[in-house]
Amino acid sequence: KARKEISQFIEINYPDYKDNILLADGFDNCFLGIIENEKGNPVAVYDKWKMIKQLAKDLKSDDGEAFEYFEFNVQGAYVGEFTPKYLERYE
Repeated sequence: KARKEISQFIEINYPDYKDNILLADGFDNCFLGIIENEKGNPVAVYDKWKMIKQLAKDLKSDDGEAFEYFEFNVQGAYVGEFTPKYLERYE
């Protein structure tokens, strides 16, 4: 998915929140959709393991190193009430 398509999806479905929903830079291909968080705000949802694989590629590292980076720098980062969520998919 391209950022433009994701932005259009948000504009159409969440027009009142289009300026609030935060998207993770460089992970458009990992975007799954939108859910409501515990405060009732719509937030972006990403595929956790797809992001880790992308990080491993970007960092030129293995999955273990990318996982640690993800946990600390991505999943562990609170950036306000519209902080994205990361889904671990059942396969």
